Amino acid sequence: MLAPMDLIGIEIVEDRTAESRCDQGFLTLRRLVVQNRYSDGTHSAPYPCDVLQRRGSDAVVAVLYERGADGRIRVVLREAPRVPIYLRRGQAFVHPDPREYLTLLEVVAGMVEGSDPTGQAGLALRAAAEALEEAGASVPVEDFAPLGKETFASPGTGDEKLYFQCAATRLDQARGGSGDGSVMEEWGALHVLDLRAAITACRNGRIPDMKTEVALLRLADQLGYLPQLDCFVQELPADLARKHSYLGVRPPSAP
Repeated sequence: MLAPMDLIGIEIVEDRTAESRCDQGFLTLRRLVVQNRYSDGTHSAPYPCDVLQRRGSDAVVAVLYERGADGRIRVVLREAPRVPIYLRRGQAFVHPDPREYLTLLEVVAGMVEGSDPTGQAGLALRAAAEALEEAGASVPVEDFAPLGKETFASPGTGDEKLYFQCAATRLDQARGGSGDGSVMEEWGALHVLDLRAAITACRNGRIPDMKTEVALLRLADQLGYLPQLDCFVQELPADLARKHSYLGVRPPSAP
């Protein structure tokens, strides 16, 4: 996955937008006219609605982490180019954006496949497959646990749903995977960050990826880590620790 050269840019070789149908390609667009139905038997005026879709529409977000001998939680993030974000450059936006997003740091993630089993077993299986493919980390399927319930990525424009999983693993074994074999994934790099530093980078814009911020905050909650205080729940004074409650589901292995 990691190419021996530096990535310096992405260029458009051909723009096939004008000659392509919206129901063809990796992403498809349904151009609909819909109306609301109400309990009194009436309905709203028809209005247009576009729905962006891709095959399957569901994806797994897999957070790989390790608690070191020093007690610190570290996570692995994958750096890779994201063409739609990079191509923002030079465009006019209402809110000016001077940054050039050549690459983004993100948690491991991938699409659910039609052959995957349903339920947690299938999500854990997909998370393990993506961990190996994107990070080169061999994580047993049974080590993955849910990080709360699923969320929609961008419900105003598409139907993609994200399922969050996490697993503790030895991050020194994550040396980069082979990717999915596509040219889009031929360049990439792995980074191991302290959990608090990674959450801070999401908040200050160094890691401008929403699923990554959500995943890291959920991991902190599940492990009983309080990033603002840089401590674990069990390190709080007893009266404060009694007031603490987990927002998600705490696994038995959590500190």
